[in-house]
Amino acid sequence: MISIPVVLGERSYDVTVGAGARRALAAVLPAGVERVVVVARHGLDPDVDPGVDFEVVHLPDGEGAKSLETVEALCRGLSQRGVARSDALVAVGGGVVTDVVGFAASIYLRGISYVNIPTTLLAQIDAAVGGKTGVNLPEGKNLVGTFWQPAAVLCDTETLDTLPPREWSSGRGEMAKYAFIADDPKLAIGADLGDMTLEEQVAHCVAIKAAVVSADEREGDRRIVLNYGHTLGHALEAASLSSGATHDLRHGEAVAIGLVFAAHLARRLGRIDDARVALHRKVVAGFDLPTDLPDATSAAELVTYMVRDKKARHDLTFVLDSARGVEPVRGIDPDVVVATLTEMGARP
Repeated sequence: MISIPVVLGERSYDVTVGAGARRALAAVLPAGVERVVVVARHGLDPDVDPGVDFEVVHLPDGEGAKSLETVEALCRGLSQRGVARSDALVAVGGGVVTDVVGFAASIYLRGISYVNIPTTLLAQIDAAVGGKTGVNLPEGKNLVGTFWQPAAVLCDTETLDTLPPREWSSGRGEMAKYAFIADDPKLAIGADLGDMTLEEQVAHCVAIKAAVVSADEREGDRRIVLNYGHTLGHALEAASLSSGATHDLRHGEAVAIGLVFAAHLARRLGRIDDARVALHRKVVAGFDLPTDLPDATSAAELVTYMVRDKKARHDLTFVLDSARGVEPVRGIDPDVVVATLTEMGARP
């Protein structure tokens, strides 16, 4: 097992990575927890034992479940079961489950404890770590949420054994992001992770995220780099959920395209050169991820979604590469964004 600390003072906790990590659940629950509600993805046997009385409930499957309606239904169920502040929630599933459960834990009775047991690669290296919770609105991704740290995160790599190929792709998209945002050169990764075991790959990415979160818990500035590739990525996801959508992208696939777009935009703004753009394409392609926009993509539609991004301050905000590294850049001219999208094949 590998243990990575997320250092946040009294809110600090450990992320445990390895085969069988979920078996440590009873040991990581906060002292005094009397009862647990295990919240799992629909159809998933959570296969956990918190060591106290517990009940299992299931959330609907898919991105559509990441909604205020789902949070309300979960909170009402907790109330009907008499869940108290001395109890805890355990989220078992992918990023939708950890986001919904974390959000519910943060607002139910004004805050109760929860533990994340992520079962997808994407959730293990990103969504379940760092305490950002959120759900979608029809207007965009993750527009409603809170910062609420878990008591612990257990990344059991055994749960990845049956992961479908596209879920692997989704996780690899976030791995590609980590290649560009590590401050410590020893933590930077490239396209080839062949020298690392799966456990080491997950722990490596978690260590990068933990360092960023420890430095900036509430996304004052530095933590925004974790959204590298996500401004366009979230817009592509939102567009795929709209009526008449012609493409279907998993989160990590959309982020992968977003990374390439961010490189093209940074080059257009004079922040990086052609070689750095080529490196972005090499890293993304090295994870067998898409590098091009879906056919029939509308630049105007994507800009509409990007303006609503939660990083924006009534402007277009992107995380972009430079000689100083990856950093947020605000107030980008929409015409420059449209020009970059059309350069990549989008229609105006």
